[in-house]
Amino acid sequence: MNLTIEIYKIAKFLPKEETYALSDQMRRAVISIPSNIAEGQGRNSDKEFINFLSIARGSLWELETQLEICLRIGYLDTNQTSNAYNLITEVSKMLNALSSSLQPKTEGLKPKA
Repeated sequence: MNLTIEIYKIAKFLPKEETYALSDQMRRAVISIPSNIAEGQGRNSDKEFINFLSIARGSLWELETQLEICLRIGYLDTNQTSNAYNLITEVSKMLNALSSSLQPKTEGLKPKA
């Protein structure tokens, strides 16, 4: 949720011509992250939850790419994006840890003959 708030703040710095393009896409990507986590939690199985965590992770990478585009175009500078990048790293670690904790304990073990 903190990342979502941060991106909404950052999006306000983008030029008006990006309101319905890059800015909108960033907001959609960042909203998708907690939304998919919540939807996955509400599902009936760990397998489904893991799938939704994977979708959230994809949205996180999409967002990181969009921030990088903003930097390269010159819409934003590193001072404006440093907190967002730190939050992206934090959320990525949380998603990976949660996904790993849901993996079946026997995954990767060969069945006995």
